[in-house]
Amino acid sequence: MDLLISFSALSGFLLLGTFLRAKVKFLQTIFLPASVIGGFIGLFLGPAVLGNNAVIPIPEDWISTYALLPGILIVPVVATVPFGVKFKSRRDKQKQKALHKDLNYHENKKSSRTTRNILIMFAIMVIVSQGQQALGIGIHYISEKIGMLTDAYPSFGTEIGGGFSGGHGTAGVIGSMLQSMNQPYWETAQGVTVTTATFGIIGGILIGIVLINFGARKGYTQYLSGSESFPKDMKQGYQSDVDKQNKFGKETTLSSSVDTLAFHVALILGGSGVAYGLLTLVQYFNVPIIGSVPIWAYAILVMYLIWWAMCQLNLSWIVDSQIASKIASMFTDFAVVAAIVSMPVQAVFSYFIPILIMIIVIGAFTILAAYFLCRKYFSDFWFEKSVAVLGTSTGVFISGLLLLKMCDPEYKSPVLTEYSVGYSANSVLGFIMMPFMFGLLINQGLLTGFLLITGVVVLAIILLLSVNKPKKSTINEEMNVS
Repeated sequence: MDLLISFSALSGFLLLGTFLRAKVKFLQTIFLPASVIGGFIGLFLGPAVLGNNAVIPIPEDWISTYALLPGILIVPVVATVPFGVKFKSRRDKQKQKALHKDLNYHENKKSSRTTRNILIMFAIMVIVSQGQQALGIGIHYISEKIGMLTDAYPSFGTEIGGGFSGGHGTAGVIGSMLQSMNQPYWETAQGVTVTTATFGIIGGILIGIVLINFGARKGYTQYLSGSESFPKDMKQGYQSDVDKQNKFGKETTLSSSVDTLAFHVALILGGSGVAYGLLTLVQYFNVPIIGSVPIWAYAILVMYLIWWAMCQLNLSWIVDSQIASKIASMFTDFAVVAAIVSMPVQAVFSYFIPILIMIIVIGAFTILAAYFLCRKYFSDFWFEKSVAVLGTSTGVFISGLLLLKMCDPEYKSPVLTEYSVGYSANSVLGFIMMPFMFGLLINQGLLTGFLLITGVVVLAIILLLSVNKPKKSTINEEMNVS
């Protein structure tokens, strides 16, 4: 019953955040999610900030539960990631082989240019996201050497990049990972990530709007519309016109047997359970290295295998990716509210000065890298791509999508496809990198972790230089052909 009531309180904060997003113009301007708004209401009016004078007296055991929830809920969230991957069965491969024989030369050239642009987008996103991590670790190291930091925990500084390029949901990933490594400061790291994610998502949207206005005056944009043209429902966060409301997804199963939503939740939670069993087995036999890998990493691996098997058996039709995405979004919203409400304010504010320095330095790096790298290496729609990279590198995927929509409201350009694929590939790399990075920082020290991240950035730079941008004359010929 306590769990039910504590979840009811989280639901209340989420509903309050939804109401304020619908009514407050500033919140609409920066597109702040209702989960973030509701979470900070619970934080500022609760005992974490006001202590015994709390307007909302949240019990201490609820706070403890809320602190654990992000690390728990992030497991089914990441378990849905494989459902977006298209594994081809033998039948699909045979059809594609036959289709390729009919492709003409110009279509192949166009496909080649798209592939090159996706690789460039991926390389730039890796440089920005991993560069954020490298700067955070570097500033931590320098701060210790000059005496600004004396008792910082080993992974301090990684939360800036995690919050900027991962958003509020990454707080649960970091907290879960550090908790699985038996690090006592996991709750503080989770709170620092929430703080940096909030700075990132607000600053990214506001700076992005300024950058778009600058680009419009310079003539860099091709389909500029601006934030003022956004539909009212997008700003408010709801659609009151029944005829315009989007469909939730497809019913792949019949409720006479099993409800479609119940089936999808069962598949996701079932895979998460198998992942937990696999981790328990590995830990029982004391398998080195992989025994300290967090549970969410096992969840991704298990679900990739399950999804691959389903595709090979031609059972992919039974999973609707939109429903799976909505389930992940639901868990994420509750995880974000819980992470913010349970933020250890005093512990986070003890690092206020170094956090502020990191936010300023890494924020400036993100803006400059997104702008100048896209301008240098993209020949077409470089400005639209730069704001998309800026948005996702200071918030989440939807942040980049919102800034892109201001420049390209009807998505006439090919940017959306290139951005989506590049983002997906970078997210997978980020998930792979995290356990190794944190393991090195904790066991080997800052310099070893810094060298790992720097090495990844160097590889991304090599990839970027190897694909480079094609000659403009070639692009013009291809565009004329298409």
